[in-house]
Amino acid sequence: MVDEALARSFEGIGADYDRYRPGFPSTAADAIVPRHVDVALDLGAGTGKFTEHLMARANRVIAVEPSVAMLDVLREKLPAVDSLEGNAEQIPVADAAVDVVAVAQAFHWFDRVPACAEIARVLKPEGTLGLLWNRSDPACSWDHAASRVIHPAVGEADETTSTAEELPGFRFDRLESFRWVERITRADYLARWSTVSTFLIADPAAKAAMTAAIAEILDADAATRGRESFDLPHLTDVFLYTRA
Repeated sequence: MVDEALARSFEGIGADYDRYRPGFPSTAADAIVPRHVDVALDLGAGTGKFTEHLMARANRVIAVEPSVAMLDVLREKLPAVDSLEGNAEQIPVADAAVDVVAVAQAFHWFDRVPACAEIARVLKPEGTLGLLWNRSDPACSWDHAASRVIHPAVGEADETTSTAEELPGFRFDRLESFRWVERITRADYLARWSTVSTFLIADPAAKAAMTAAIAEILDADAATRGRESFDLPHLTDVFLYTRA
């Protein structure tokens, strides 16, 4: 079941989310949209971090997002996108209207059964559903340690990937993973964790403790100690489904 407090924690952080959260590699977009299509939908689009990859891959791009703060950022950045306020359980798009639906860092917030029914409804027959998640590279010990500070129960950030599973109305095709590296400043890395849902709902004392703990990790690791910027490796997992 979706934690409503966590899900709603993003409602007012559009600008910070866009500034500090990582984007996605173009190879992930290639996996979901390997050839030019007529209409692509980014569902739970946030501030458009993945939406921008769809612009050159579709004649029309639709972005659906429930947070007005995030949608405002997306509209300013990508005025050519047909941006709509809405959610995955009631998608404001006509039946069989899109070739591809992409969901980046958001599927775990959906009510799965009604969301899958809605996604299947708006997709054309044999249309593609692509679910994306960024996750830290297992080889990067300091990033994993920081993840455990924010999410001690699972040892990862709140947007975690999962193994492929059956989705009603869809056939699972394959999983593709892409490794990429981001150059990030220490200040931005610390600020990034302040945009994670578990941090957003924490009390001030807990937030301060989390930030201090992550700063200590950076000060202790040879790859980050005393550096104003450093390389941060990522893995992006893309789960590909076809409408059954």
